[in-house]
Amino acid sequence: MKEIPHAYVCIMAGGSGERFWPMSRQRTPKHLLKLFSDRTLVEETVRRLDGVVPRANVFVLTNVAQLDGTREALHGLLPAENIIAEPAKRDTAAAASLATGLVRARDSKGVLALLPADSYIRDTVTFAKQLRQGLNRASQTTALLTFAIKPTQAATNFGYLKLGEDVAGGGGFRKVVKFVEKPDPATAARYVASGSFAWNAGMFVWSVGSFLAEAELHASELAKFIREFPAGDPTAYLAARFLTLLPKVSVDYAILEKASSVETLLAEFDWDDVGVWTALPAYLPRDGAGNATRGTVVTEAGAANNIALSNGRVIALVGVKDLVVVETADAILICHRDAVDEIKKLMPQLPKDVL
Repeated sequence: MKEIPHAYVCIMAGGSGERFWPMSRQRTPKHLLKLFSDRTLVEETVRRLDGVVPRANVFVLTNVAQLDGTREALHGLLPAENIIAEPAKRDTAAAASLATGLVRARDSKGVLALLPADSYIRDTVTFAKQLRQGLNRASQTTALLTFAIKPTQAATNFGYLKLGEDVAGGGGFRKVVKFVEKPDPATAARYVASGSFAWNAGMFVWSVGSFLAEAELHASELAKFIREFPAGDPTAYLAARFLTLLPKVSVDYAILEKASSVETLLAEFDWDDVGVWTALPAYLPRDGAGNATRGTVVTEAGAANNIALSNGRVIALVGVKDLVVVETADAILICHRDAVDEIKKLMPQLPKDVL
């Protein structure tokens, strides 16, 4: 299939390495893990773009601590200069501005998709088809575009989009009425029951001109950063301007919630942000007692509904239920399935050499 002219993809590959500790660390967060195959999640994300945009037009935005690991994971797939390190951790408005400035400096007619590095998508054919739809639509409209995920449950760990009417001639795109922050359980249940809300997947598409125009209206510092972005190696520019011009704020809050027009396309492909250990059983082999395992794991005497990942040593589970057990060379995690959201609270207590 012919690649789309003037189309680019920028992949956000940051993360703190907390939610999937002890396999993930500050230098090797989730996107650098091989959770489902012999490929890292960021490699899977890059390969998913084949046939949509040339690899020369794919950029990965990471941070200084993870630059070497990301370049190693993508060696042979992308040129090293296409993997760019942010000087400090910022939120998605910084990533969106960096992506837009980077593409605009190379192609004033550019349209770009901004995607996370660590989503898990198995239906790559439908994903590629809909990404092409998004990029083509972005070349024809001044609207900023998102992908929406049809809720499968009343999740409280995602933001939501309130969906409006179909866009005339928009090829399946709908208006976004508003962005909603992560809701409480009761509110999430109402959203899902209404049928008028969808999850915000954090996947965006726009033309560089449209995003810059909105930044000029709503976030002058972001606009200045984009306008002055250099055409060559951006390292020196980022060192000088990244912290001074890019506040720590989400792109939803800085731009999208205020934009004159936002449209969304309801995803027809499967999608999972694989946010915590308890997301893995859907993709790992399970025995008759519901134990989801990877590596050498032995169960006996009523062990049930556990998640166990061995990275070398044998894990033996006897008479225990509803646990997450993860073994690495220098650390072992044992926690209740209901406590996976609390793993990040361990970080201040752990030795620095296992962070």
